[in-house]
Amino acid sequence: MEDFDEFVRARGDALLRYGYVLAGNSEDAADLVQEALARLGDAWPRVRKKHDPEGYVRTIMVRLHIKSWRRRHREDLVAAVPERGEHDRYGDAALWAGLQELPRKQRAVLVLRYYEDLPDKEIAEILGVSRGTVRSQAARALDKLRIKRVFQEAR
Repeated sequence: MEDFDEFVRARGDALLRYGYVLAGNSEDAADLVQEALARLGDAWPRVRKKHDPEGYVRTIMVRLHIKSWRRRHREDLVAAVPERGEHDRYGDAALWAGLQELPRKQRAVLVLRYYEDLPDKEIAEILGVSRGTVRSQAARALDKLRIKRVFQEAR
């Protein structure tokens, strides 16, 4: 299990940032990473020999994120976007604010496509949907972000 400990030390921060991009807050990001690493630990001997452990963990994180969305069947709405400083740690606050307003599945598609730079085929496999669904979810998400930007610029 020494290899597993080394993997966690080496990639833990990157996985936490990835979880933050998916979940939108530090607490849910930490939960995603913790659960995904627990599952990786159970499968470590098999995954270490056959697969890329980080890819395995990231796939688990996306699936857990989508599963929690399906369970809730709703978005968590907040009265105000948190202070700018919290978002600056991981990227542009305006972009993050726009992503936060997207449904979880659309957000996951954009994160996998643009943050992870995955092709539609892999995204479809991770999310358990068709490539057409990936493309339509991405198009809808980008349209929502564009409309929001145009509306804000018109103010």
